[in-house]
Amino acid sequence: MDPLSQLCENEKDLIWTLRYDCMENFPQSLPKLLLSVKWSKHEDMAQLQALLQIWPKLSPRDALELLDFNYPDQYVREYAVGCLRDMSDEELSQYLLQLVQVLRYEPYYDCALTRFLLNRAQCNRNIGHFLFWHLRSEMHMPAVSVQFSLILEAYCRGSIPHIEVLKKQVEALSKLKSVNELIKLGTIKNARSKTKEAMLTKEAMMTCLRQSGYTETLSDLHSPLNPSVLLSGINVEKCRYMDSKMKPLWIVYNNKLLGGDTLGIIFKNGDDLRQDMLTLQILRLMDLLWKEANLDLRIVPYGCLATGDRSGLIEVVSSADTIANIQLTSSNVAAAAAFNKDALLNWLKEKNSGDALEKAIEEFTLSCAGYCVATYVLGIGDRHSDNIMVRSTGQLFHIDFGHILGNFKSKFGIKRERVPFILTHDFIHVIQQGKTGNTEKFGSFRNYCEQAYLILRRNGNLFITLFALMLTAGLPELTSVKDIQYLKVIGRFTWDSLALGKTDDEALKQFRQKFDEALRESWTTKVNWMAHNVVKDNRS
Repeated sequence: MDPLSQLCENEKDLIWTLRYDCMENFPQSLPKLLLSVKWSKHEDMAQLQALLQIWPKLSPRDALELLDFNYPDQYVREYAVGCLRDMSDEELSQYLLQLVQVLRYEPYYDCALTRFLLNRAQCNRNIGHFLFWHLRSEMHMPAVSVQFSLILEAYCRGSIPHIEVLKKQVEALSKLKSVNELIKLGTIKNARSKTKEAMLTKEAMMTCLRQSGYTETLSDLHSPLNPSVLLSGINVEKCRYMDSKMKPLWIVYNNKLLGGDTLGIIFKNGDDLRQDMLTLQILRLMDLLWKEANLDLRIVPYGCLATGDRSGLIEVVSSADTIANIQLTSSNVAAAAAFNKDALLNWLKEKNSGDALEKAIEEFTLSCAGYCVATYVLGIGDRHSDNIMVRSTGQLFHIDFGHILGNFKSKFGIKRERVPFILTHDFIHVIQQGKTGNTEKFGSFRNYCEQAYLILRRNGNLFITLFALMLTAGLPELTSVKDIQYLKVIGRFTWDSLALGKTDDEALKQFRQKFDEALRESWTTKVNWMAHNVVKDNRS
């Protein structure tokens, strides 16, 4: 049974009666045993504590569930932390976001989990870096401000050399916030004349960034997104602000270590990036699970980090453009652009020739399969043509995850997104190398999707646990267990031998139906994209 399934009283009694059999034959059933304990009976509690002393260690992935709010007992949480000690630094980094969130459930500030995280952070500066930012980004929340500030202080006192590095990052973000607020002020004042406003505000932004106080603070700092990247000098000429409501800053750096290439980051002030950060973490995990099964779907889980109250940074993926821009460039009429099936393939041909084109089409095929499955499983909505991008190397990837777990946009009560995932005819045109009858290439693509889906199904419990551990984070579309039920309700994660009752074959049959539905209804996506292009064209 998955972590969300409720046990009835008879099942609880049976599990408790067979607790020693569970320990010997099914140690991973410990979470179910803990839910079967009568915590009001001292005798049962004493027996459980004795059992925990001899219970075999769970794998770190299985032990994560024991840090959920369902398991407040101090001894249980200490047992779970003992299992986490076997995690490598890479694996710990993968789950650090959830481990910081579950600190909220700890009965005492000084606890096994806090000591474990501090110890690993002291031993590995990369873990220390992200522990610092995950704690600092939520310091404004009254429920955790004292607890998180104490942990932060403990880390900083034990890592004196790291303080200066982190301090410089904090100062740089403060300067970027000032620039962003200056732009917001300028755009409000000059709201009548849009062209004049853009010129004046861009000029003010560049003047501000050229001031010595700004250039010094914003130069030679380690990127908060990736501490191994040194942001050397800011390239003021290439910096700009974006046109969306919160006027995010597009900051470009010259990078010594990248052979003179530039490196872009987006600074957002006024948007909560934590939901994007969670979605990208889950995408990174999916990529890891696929690679463990020897399936590399060329996923692009770009960097995203919340750094404070409704503020944070996003990594700019180099040499990439949105589907909307690629389509609009190839057509003079915005309404017709979405229906031009050759635009995407022609764009890839411009960027690649000969063998490179064949490789780019293979990259597109693999990444398209990965994102079709990932967006279907996670119920990612608002998939218009500005939220899907393609790199010049062929990799397709999705951005902007404001709608997840089936929270699709609707207008006048009608759902705008009617397809399980985005698979349009121009995508298929690329996959088939521009040849209509290329069933072999399309068959390979379909096979990649099915393999990817089955791999995720086998790890369904892990995904449910990770979302459950984030329930108290206050994310807009992850507020209750009902939201996580989305992963199960429509049969995305079901297992063959359990009460949910679907075998791999049955689940695959259902996925194939969804795949055919996505193909059949792809015209609705095109209509949505056409409307999006027309609105975008009118704005500009």
